[in-house]
Amino acid sequence: MRKPYRFETRTIHAGQPADPSTGAVMTPIYQTSTYRQKRVGEHLGYEYSRTGNPTRHALEECLSSLEEGHAGLAFASGMAAIDAILHLLRPGDHVLAVDDLYGGTYRIFEQTYAPMGVSFSYAPASEPAAFLKHLRPETRLIWLETPTNPLLNLCDIRGIAEGARKMNSSAWICVDNTFATPYLQQPLNLGADIVLHSTTKYLGGHSDVVGGAIVVRDAALAERLAFLQNAVGAVPGPMDCFLVLRGIKTLPVRMERHASNAEAVARFLETHEAIEQVFYPGLPSHPQHDLARRQMRNGGGMVSFTAKGGTHAARRIAEGTHLFALAESLGGVESLIEVPAAMTHASTLDSPLAVSPALIRLSVGLENTQDLVEDLRQALDALA
Repeated sequence: MRKPYRFETRTIHAGQPADPSTGAVMTPIYQTSTYRQKRVGEHLGYEYSRTGNPTRHALEECLSSLEEGHAGLAFASGMAAIDAILHLLRPGDHVLAVDDLYGGTYRIFEQTYAPMGVSFSYAPASEPAAFLKHLRPETRLIWLETPTNPLLNLCDIRGIAEGARKMNSSAWICVDNTFATPYLQQPLNLGADIVLHSTTKYLGGHSDVVGGAIVVRDAALAERLAFLQNAVGAVPGPMDCFLVLRGIKTLPVRMERHASNAEAVARFLETHEAIEQVFYPGLPSHPQHDLARRQMRNGGGMVSFTAKGGTHAARRIAEGTHLFALAESLGGVESLIEVPAAMTHASTLDSPLAVSPALIRLSVGLENTQDLVEDLRQALDALA
């Protein structure tokens, strides 16, 4: 789809022309495993659905357009997408990662790839120059999340990319853009080489599908990752692709509502006596608020906070809400609450990346703002 169309238009139309055989406006679900060939090797662009499927192709084209990359690739989960990127590495390679990241990412780093000879180190990425001091001659991949999961720190993507290039680093820069989505920030335009998404989250947006995606700006890298996608085979089914495409159509309006609700919730939490600290990049109190204003369209839909009273208080709050469902994951229309140390980040326990057991993470949904605030208020007041 031609680039002059603006983002909101591309969420609805990119990669999704009307079906030529029927005129159907919605992309058909091509629920097939194989495709008839006219002669040996002569087909209409598809041979076998692990290699390619028209519904998946539509999703990949849409994602590539939204991130303004060369190519997009869809996977069966966010972890499958991460695994494909890590397959680019060889024993002896080094990965420099931000020191606050999703527990599943840390787990696959340390428990799957480290035993195979890939080394990993972790450092704060708020200051590009300090972060890049940890580069090594064998560094092949720089791994960023921004905002990070679960402390909502920001990485200066442009600063890190420009600094790495000045140091003649040949490392790929990968940004997990799951929390922000391409609506809030586009890492490829800020100097990243690879963008990663768990499409399970905001892109799907309705907590009814599991998926992942990669978008890259380099043709050779896209070709290599496409080979891995096909060879390893962790691809999404056509129904999953359809659901993510359907979710993407409302991404801009959802992200605006997520952010307005999240900011209201964060402002309320800052005023409550039971709260020790609030983490939300849309608040002026966030230490990287100025970077958030430069790099992101708004503060996003995730809020984290620590409760006075430690582990006991955190668990009572998480178990005491009614609208906020106690559940892992994020990015759906409904609001969720969790204690990362015991849930999504349990794999970091006893590691340098361990999360405070007093930390609570919110995925703020699309419900009425005041209802959400009142739900948190009653859970917090119950601590007294």
